[in-house]
Amino acid sequence: MFSRLLRLCWSHRSACLGVLALQVGATGLSMAGVGLAGLGIDFLRVTVFPGSSTLRWPLDWQPPAGLDPLSVVLSLALAVLLAAFFRGVASWWAGVLLARLVHIRLLAPLQRQVFAKLQRLGFAFFDRHGSGALINRATGDVQAVRTFVESVLLQTLTMVISLAICLATMAVIHARLTLACLATMPLLWIACVWFSRVVHPLYREGRNVFDRLILLLAESLQGVAVIKGFSREETMQASFAAQNQRVRDHQRTIFWRVSTFSPAIDLLTQVNLAVLLLYGGWLVISDQLALGTGLLVFAGLLQQFSNQVAMIAQIANGVQESLAGAQRVFEILDAPEEVAPPASAQAWRAPRGEVTLESVTFAFAGGRSALQQVSLRVAPGECVAVVGETGAGKTALLSLIPRFYDPVEGSVCIDGIDVRSLDLALLRRRVGMVFQESVLFSDTVAANLRFAAPSASQSEMEAAARAARAHDFIEALPDGYETVLGEGGVDLSGGQRQRLAIARALLGKPVVLLLDDPTAAIDPETEHEILAAIEEAIAGRTTFIVAHRLSTLRRADRIVVLERGRIVQAGPHRELVRQDGPYRAAALHQMVDDESRRLLERDFNDAAGRAAGVLAP
Repeated sequence: MFSRLLRLCWSHRSACLGVLALQVGATGLSMAGVGLAGLGIDFLRVTVFPGSSTLRWPLDWQPPAGLDPLSVVLSLALAVLLAAFFRGVASWWAGVLLARLVHIRLLAPLQRQVFAKLQRLGFAFFDRHGSGALINRATGDVQAVRTFVESVLLQTLTMVISLAICLATMAVIHARLTLACLATMPLLWIACVWFSRVVHPLYREGRNVFDRLILLLAESLQGVAVIKGFSREETMQASFAAQNQRVRDHQRTIFWRVSTFSPAIDLLTQVNLAVLLLYGGWLVISDQLALGTGLLVFAGLLQQFSNQVAMIAQIANGVQESLAGAQRVFEILDAPEEVAPPASAQAWRAPRGEVTLESVTFAFAGGRSALQQVSLRVAPGECVAVVGETGAGKTALLSLIPRFYDPVEGSVCIDGIDVRSLDLALLRRRVGMVFQESVLFSDTVAANLRFAAPSASQSEMEAAARAARAHDFIEALPDGYETVLGEGGVDLSGGQRQRLAIARALLGKPVVLLLDDPTAAIDPETEHEILAAIEEAIAGRTTFIVAHRLSTLRRADRIVVLERGRIVQAGPHRELVRQDGPYRAAALHQMVDDESRRLLERDFNDAAGRAAGVLAP
């Protein structure tokens, strides 16, 4: 993971090197300011006490002859100010370049990559990962890259270069004093190793704990109607408070270790200053070391050295935090595309809509079996209704046709071509689907409809809306087709949302149409309009309908009954309703209103009175 982050930064090495050069330059200017200050002190000492010691000017430079001491001191003071000014400029420019590097060149493209990969991943991936965790990874965990660049990579390189400069300069000033002041370095190394081993698993678990908090928040916002409907606001507040407390307790555990580590590092660096005062002071008293360019400069360098070493605590913390977050981001980028486009797609030039399932077995993630050895052939233009109890495998069967999932065994073919051999985008354009719960986006009505066919004209869009019995209510909206819908189409009724979803599917002009219980959430009056629209839409188009209502089932050419993932009955409605079996039992259970009774009486009258006793009042 560390090397992968390094490779990511290496792709922007010119910007990284520019920031690094400015940061090192700022550190160098800071050291130069300390050196000039030390030179000024030694100059004042020699001026006040001429016989105290000799003064060595850097690079054998000498002030102009005849220049009075005050002018020399003012010149050195001006040089210190100039060094400080240019150091500030370098630090400011480094901050600008770093922000541009992190937020524009790294984070924004990485977020686009994560989002694009999420769009390509199959349904199985989303079955295994909650929406809260994915939102947290695509937003919060991506920031781990920023932490790595700012607090780890550049900080480490700056620290290493600065330490090397400080160490070399201190060794030139006095080698033995340098060794004495750095005697605590092995202890720093031991502390860093301990900290890394303790904190890394805590950061990893911390991201998971925060995922659960995000998930609870997302579910409470999505289910606000249920929460208020059952007056469970206080219960949800208590649940959120409890989960928030878990996050707080976990963060407190991490912060306690960080707050212990940082002072320990700072204490070790202060030990170095104590050694400097004792040993360095003795060297000055014994005239083995100059006060200004010797002890004072050495003290400034050691302080710089100590400040850089103190950054080890921040770097070690940043390493663990960034690795924990980056690992979760790269898990998305590295996730296998379980339903991937074929390397060489087979041509599909004349789509007719014949669908064939051959010995199909399918199981969801976790091993839960949904379909077992299902074989089915649907002729072009045929309408097949799929019925069965909850969990029988109805939605799973429909999901295999557009390759939302791939079967474990067997094959799904359209027009004799295995769907795994077809271009995935082309396949899904030619297979339209209306889900049981319609999904609309916070955009205009037109944009939602054109989601299936971006290049559709206004007349084509209106024709699809009329076929779905949606045109009239769309025209009645404040801005017609340009009306902006609320989140999830909250400002529309359930029937209106479903009719928009049907119109969207029809606008794509699919060869195969999949309707997953489209009338489940629609009132009887609206259902008649939807069924009329469906009859118009399925004409000449292969259609699969998952349904439970007799009014829908009777319109199908054939009905397939699933039970525990297997086909147990198949045939037209009029035949199945006269046969003892699960379909007839389900039909009889629907005799709850006059319409259902009337439909069944009409169908049973064709049978030789087998159902007369059942239908008698």
